Amino acid sequence: MMSPCGADCSICDYYPKECAGCFEIKGKIFWAEFVGADICPIYDCVVNDKALKHCGTCAELPCRRYLDNRDPAYTEEEHMTETNRRALLLKELAEKEKAADK
Repeated sequence: MMSPCGADCSICDYYPKECAGCFEIKGKIFWAEFVGADICPIYDCVVNDKALKHCGTCAELPCRRYLDNRDPAYTEEEHMTETNRRALLLKELAEKEKAADK
């Protein structure tokens, strides 16, 4: 199960017991409070503000929200590697969806 930001919920330690996934909980992820928010900033932007299914169709990917919300367990290099991996995955998904719509 992929979240709107490209994270794979199924490999998260908190899924499915503590967290049912971003779509199910509408972005109200437990760690949002640690960044001073009630809802994940990426989810809020892409789903609530832009009404998109995921960030892969957003021209700003990866935006400041990705860059500014680094998991403290990651080094800067690990964070950038993961950000780039997720951005590529989402762009590929967007292309597949676009091709399927034709």
